[in-house]
Amino acid sequence: MKSIDPNDFKVTDKIKLSKIPTLLKVNGDDDDKIEKLDKVQSKLSKQQDTMYAHNRYGVLICLQGMDTSGKDSLIREVFKEFNPRGVVVHSFKTPTSTELEHDYLWRHYMALPEKGKYAIFNRTHYENVLVTRVHPEFILAENLPGIETVEDIPKDFWKDRIEQINNFEKHISQNGIIVLKFYLHLSKEEQRQRLLRRLEKEKHNWKFSLGDLKERGHWDEYQEYYEEAINKTSTKDAPWYIVPADDKEMARYIVAKIIWEVMQKHTDIKEPELPEDIQENIGIYKKQLENES
Repeated sequence: MKSIDPNDFKVTDKIKLSKIPTLLKVNGDDDDKIEKLDKVQSKLSKQQDTMYAHNRYGVLICLQGMDTSGKDSLIREVFKEFNPRGVVVHSFKTPTSTELEHDYLWRHYMALPEKGKYAIFNRTHYENVLVTRVHPEFILAENLPGIETVEDIPKDFWKDRIEQINNFEKHISQNGIIVLKFYLHLSKEEQRQRLLRRLEKEKHNWKFSLGDLKERGHWDEYQEYYEEAINKTSTKDAPWYIVPADDKEMARYIVAKIIWEVMQKHTDIKEPELPEDIQENIGIYKKQLENES
């Protein structure tokens, strides 16, 4: 199977989603992909332990994609080797009444990773320029000044939100958070097949929601708004990566490999050294402890 180059998936110029493949054709079967993922998992886990001891950076992994694009299973498989203390997953659903008492970014600020840890956003702050744009009536729940009806939403409202998101990501990246954003690029046909499997296999019935079918009806709108958001928010400090998602095993490996390659660029992440005075007396401390037995 060919080597994965993160630059092949990184958004650096204006993209058109309809022209980007949703399936990456490679030599090798699922076992090959799983084996490669296992190796990267192990390396990422060890690297996160080092980052935890270094205590200077946090890592924010943002996952976006249409329903059934594989976000949940990707999180399970890519991060399962991590020490539980080092990774926290946040699934952002409809804002709670408490969250609606604050601005829309508040709950995302509250979920940012501590130094030395990973935070994974399963759906992210981008929902505020995606689902709310497809369903602008959701904005009314935010109780914003001057907006009583959908017709009151200003023309530059979404442009301003995208600028606010860019500023949010710039701020956190300048304060030690490494931001990686992944769009799991799924085809409409593959989504249809996955929804059918949820209905056909009894053990997967619980995953099916009528809301999935409702949102599928807005497929073209979502593609348009995803494309716009990605084009306007893929920056040097917070890049987007478009990952072909029709093959789940391959998508997981690509995401893991990209994270690993990016983290290798942070060569300052090292385990801290003991102070010189302690190093000089390690033998004394060992004898003290050995003599207690």
